[in-house]
Amino acid sequence: MIAPDLARLLAAAGLVWTPRSGDVFTIPGATPDASPDPDAEHYVVSELTIEPRTYPTGTILAFNGTTEWALDSVAAEDALWLPREDQLREALGPGFVALRRTATGYAVEDDAGESHLGSSAADALGEALLARLRGSS
Repeated sequence: MIAPDLARLLAAAGLVWTPRSGDVFTIPGATPDASPDPDAEHYVVSELTIEPRTYPTGTILAFNGTTEWALDSVAAEDALWLPREDQLREALGPGFVALRRTATGYAVEDDAGESHLGSSAADALGEALLARLRGSS
């Protein structure tokens, strides 16, 4: 999963999220345990516990019987998706060429011959996808 700051940049650049079971997200600005870091609390979309419900007005994430936080639901657009490595690879599609370990982390090479660095494989893939969404690669 990528860093929340990179996830924000990807969302702002147009990465669309259709919530599925297994997806990880956070709710920016929500601190149920008074944590100073609003991104510290991560949630996982899961059948029965947190499930996406789609209505004509949009998708919500319904918290079904969740006891750790008194929350019924949150609009999907108010949640911040933290995509996993496999999801980032899928989003890059044929633009992904290679993932390599470097001395300080990872590098992703894209089909434009550009290299994108990250401290984790997911962050490197996220950087490559961000460049693609911004049209700079």
